[in-house]
Amino acid sequence: MKLIVAIVHNEDAGALVDALLEGEHRATRLHSSGGFLKQSNATIIVGADDDKVDAILEIVRANCTSRTQVVNPMPPIMEPGEFFMPYPLEVEVGGATVFVLPVERFERL
Repeated sequence: MKLIVAIVHNEDAGALVDALLEGEHRATRLHSSGGFLKQSNATIIVGADDDKVDAILEIVRANCTSRTQVVNPMPPIMEPGEFFMPYPLEVEVGGATVFVLPVERFERL
């Protein structure tokens, strides 16, 4: 048995959970944030038998695509009289970071 932990962009999370449930895979969605852009993410947790892992990863690939987004960086803390002109940056968002972990024991209570 494996525990699959997928960290995905918040915009992709709803479609991913729907697709997992449609494929009869149980999933838990946790709201999270962090990283470089400090934007909302979702952490999707799925417990699966070893033979189901590849199918679940295909569902993640199909529903979590990367794309570019223009963001304005946060200005640094400045001294009075300093001038900072932030330039928009084009960054890649979306996709998924997936961890597949072995499960030693599983119980449904």
